[in-house]
Amino acid sequence: SSMSKDSLKTSLLQLECHFTWTLLKEDIGLEALEETILDHIKFVVEYNIRDYNILSYVCHLKNSNEEALRNLRKAEEAIQICHPGEIARRSLVTWGNYAWVYYHMQRYEEAQSYVSKVENSYKKLSSTADGKIQLPEICAEKGWALLRFGRKYFEKAKNCFENALKSEPDNPDFSAGYAIAMYRLEDCAERYGEEVIPCLDALKRAAELSPKDTTILALLALKLQRLNRGHEGERYIEEGLQRTPDFPVFLRYAANFYRKSGDVNKAVKILKKALALTPNSVFLHHQLALCYRFKILQLKKKRYTPQEEVENLVQLAIFHCKIVIDKKPVFFAAYGDLASIYALGKRYEEAEEIFQEVLQRNDLSCEDKQDIYFSYGNFQHFHMKSESKAIKYYIECLKIEKDSYARKKSSEAVETLLRQKIESSLGYATDIGTLGLVHNLNGKKQEAIECYKKAIALDPNNEEYQSALVELQLSI
Repeated sequence: SSMSKDSLKTSLLQLECHFTWTLLKEDIGLEALEETILDHIKFVVEYNIRDYNILSYVCHLKNSNEEALRNLRKAEEAIQICHPGEIARRSLVTWGNYAWVYYHMQRYEEAQSYVSKVENSYKKLSSTADGKIQLPEICAEKGWALLRFGRKYFEKAKNCFENALKSEPDNPDFSAGYAIAMYRLEDCAERYGEEVIPCLDALKRAAELSPKDTTILALLALKLQRLNRGHEGERYIEEGLQRTPDFPVFLRYAANFYRKSGDVNKAVKILKKALALTPNSVFLHHQLALCYRFKILQLKKKRYTPQEEVENLVQLAIFHCKIVIDKKPVFFAAYGDLASIYALGKRYEEAEEIFQEVLQRNDLSCEDKQDIYFSYGNFQHFHMKSESKAIKYYIECLKIEKDSYARKKSSEAVETLLRQKIESSLGYATDIGTLGLVHNLNGKKQEAIECYKKAIALDPNNEEYQSALVELQLSI
């Protein structure tokens, strides 16, 4: 009956599992995520329960509920092996996922029986009458799931691990999750101009609690490298290469470390080894494309550019970058990378097509848009040699008010271009007026007013400058 279906839905929404954690498929590439999890299952045996649980949810998002059930059965098998003494406690997320999958398959009795299993287990585990209890390992599982769904989720993931650590401050798994969330938040904060909360201490603590976890060692090395303590960091990378020479997650971070320290050949070698182990990893394909792009730029600086070698590297870089976009259409940074590689190969129409394609997308965040406008401005400026278009797109970036690395760079680029034009010519009113607009967008009102006054002196009948000036004077 519809009454019991409604009450079932109400109970389902109370469950703690992937279906109630608001993990939205538009924030990730489903194919890429599925491959990441399958690679993880293959190489990291101890966290299979967690992996099968999230994999069941991904299968559901791909509309294959039968497959979702198969993965939940695998999670159950893993629970029986790893936690034979506390099966109920360790099954709560799995059973919650079961209930939801059955509900979506319209198998309501089975869904209800799993809801009851969860509710009864909570009553047994909890000392309070309402059976409510927050289990730290469920907080952590939620944290790990959030980390898989991209940067919008990192802050929430950090909070989950913080909660879990309140109950068990020395738990190595919670500590590792917390450190990884902090590392990624700091990574994003630097790119997107947000406040940086340092992650060094969290990484050191996690490395202390999980000395065998080479992923943590690699992140610690990358963090030290950012603090200009790369030589300290390299020790951890070398230790990891000896400990887990065939662990792809570690290898990709090691490659990243060498690429950033300028040893691109070593990075490529490591990436190729990792790609042989996990041929579908989006991350690896992207890193390879960036390495080849770096090599192209190095060759172009030479007095005699070896044309054939450049062509070859352009082909390789395009090949890897296209795989990234195919598998993960929401990886927006990769579009700018691909366009820049086309431009380096003098394939300007294809570069232009990529920019147009990504600018048409309606699922871009502010930061992504800023990145693309900045890249497009650079493309117009350095490759198409069109200063006017470059200025236009740098300004499009500035019109998005969010502070970010791309916005800062666009601001510097457009100011430099405009000043050069103003100094080299007779001081055209339009250039001075545009500089006024740039100052205004950057909140420098006094400087903007000066510019508009100069522009009006050169072009007294320009209504645009006059109204901009009036508006500014009123706003101060």
